[in-house]
Amino acid sequence: MSGVFRALADPTRRRVLALLREKPMSAGELADQFDVSKPTMSAHFNVLREAGLIDATKHGKSIFYQLRMSVLEEALMGLAQTVGLDMTRTEPIASPKVKEEEA
Repeated sequence: MSGVFRALADPTRRRVLALLREKPMSAGELADQFDVSKPTMSAHFNVLREAGLIDATKHGKSIFYQLRMSVLEEALMGLAQTVGLDMTRTEPIASPKVKEEEA
C-alpha cells in the first residue's frame, strides 16, 4: 500500500492517472501532455507500474498504458480501514458538533 501512496504523492503521476481514466494511451501521447523530458516521464511510468496502478503493453515500437482501478480502490479501502472508517456504511457519518466558547 505504501508504494501506491508514494506513487500518488506526485502531481504529475496523479495527472497521468487522470488521463488514463479516460482511455489507454501510448507513452508518447502521455508525454506530450507534460513539459518534461521523456526520460522523466519514463521514470514516472515506472513508479506507477511498480505500484501496480497501471499496466504496460507493447504494440510494435509503442508502449501503451492502461489504468488498473482495482489497485487504487484496494489502497483507498486499506487506508479507510487504517483510520477506522467503515466503508460498508450506507448512511453519512454525522460530523461532531463543536461548541463555541462563550465570550
